[in-house]
Amino acid sequence: MEKIEYPELNETLYYEQLPNGLKVYLLPKSNYNKTYATFTTKYGSIDNHFVTPEGEEIQVPDGIAHFLEHKMFEEPDGDVFSKFSNQGASANAFTSFERTAYLFSCTENVEKNLATLIDFVQNPYFTDPSVEKEKGIIAQEIRMYEDNPDWRSYFGLIAAMFKNHPVRIDIAGTVESIAKINKETLYTCYNTFYHPSNMLLFVVGPIDPEAIIQQIRQNQTGKTYTKKGEIRRIYPDEPMSVDQEVADVQLSVGISKCLFGFKENRIGLSGEKLIRQELETEIMLEAIFGQGTDLYQSLYDQGLIDDHFGYDYSLENGYGFSAIGGDTSDPDTLLQRIQKELPQIVERGIPDEVIERIRKKKLGGYLRSYNSPEWIANQFTRFQFNDMDLFSVIPQLEKLNSEDVNKRLKEHIDWDRFAVSIVRPLDGE
Repeated sequence: MEKIEYPELNETLYYEQLPNGLKVYLLPKSNYNKTYATFTTKYGSIDNHFVTPEGEEIQVPDGIAHFLEHKMFEEPDGDVFSKFSNQGASANAFTSFERTAYLFSCTENVEKNLATLIDFVQNPYFTDPSVEKEKGIIAQEIRMYEDNPDWRSYFGLIAAMFKNHPVRIDIAGTVESIAKINKETLYTCYNTFYHPSNMLLFVVGPIDPEAIIQQIRQNQTGKTYTKKGEIRRIYPDEPMSVDQEVADVQLSVGISKCLFGFKENRIGLSGEKLIRQELETEIMLEAIFGQGTDLYQSLYDQGLIDDHFGYDYSLENGYGFSAIGGDTSDPDTLLQRIQKELPQIVERGIPDEVIERIRKKKLGGYLRSYNSPEWIANQFTRFQFNDMDLFSVIPQLEKLNSEDVNKRLKEHIDWDRFAVSIVRPLDGE
């Protein structure tokens, strides 16, 4: 087992790749009571077209990664959630665009819960009746999100930005797409993406790394996995321009929602380059739209935004975008202000002292976050899957300067890649 030390953060990480390809990372934190574990596969909603390690090209229905996540908790003898609960653990799972994660947290019975986590994820159980039953449950979930204004505004923005890339499709799919899912397709996706060589197990908390790794080794030695080759994911060509400038819908809401942002043109990054671009862009967005900025205060005083106005930046290997906005009484006037003010900000640039203040604030935020095992557990795998090191963020932040951030400002604010998503109240409401 490899020992990786971060003396400046007082952290020691343990790593081992098992013979079946599973990557295991253990982070002991002796002064904490709770243990968190995540078992994650590099398989998300965008992976709907791929070539299996056996060489077969497959296109599967949208939403199948999320559907598979739901079905994994079912066992012949009952529900896995009950087992975790009886062992004093809280369990959950989520599917994102890029990965599917299964997790638990507990203060006791760590070894029992870890065995339960590994075993249920590595023992799928699908039946035709249970798959059909699940379609109704997920269809209801999809319809619920279709009525959610925040969800509609967010995915409306992504769909406006992207013409072909599957990131534009709701993670849960559509009622029509999930109707095409069957037991055989679920097993095909499981056998392709849930092989240990495509997965990562991470445990953080008051653990003995030697005892935990020994337990994991024994667990995996008792299971047979044939060696698999590479999974080749197939994504369609995506233009650099947005698909549509404005997505505008009406829902039963009391106040309009407006999200706008820029489709990223600098993609295909990993490792330190990805971390740097993410940090530079986040600092740039905070300098423009953060609550302490002149633009934010002006929009707030004018009654165009409230204190829920904010921003987000998403960057993965094959796509990226910013999303800015929130509730507004007048989305059209808000957009006019943004389109007037932003070019002036780009022209002036962001002052050095503003960037330095935000950089120091961000440094403090990360240092606080490193004291949260839950935050680390939720972030660690995403960083590893992008060839990044979660604990190298601080050194990267320390290197950033105003020249980097202002260069990023000019790169990212490109009106040819600007899109808007508006959710308005129904006529008459």
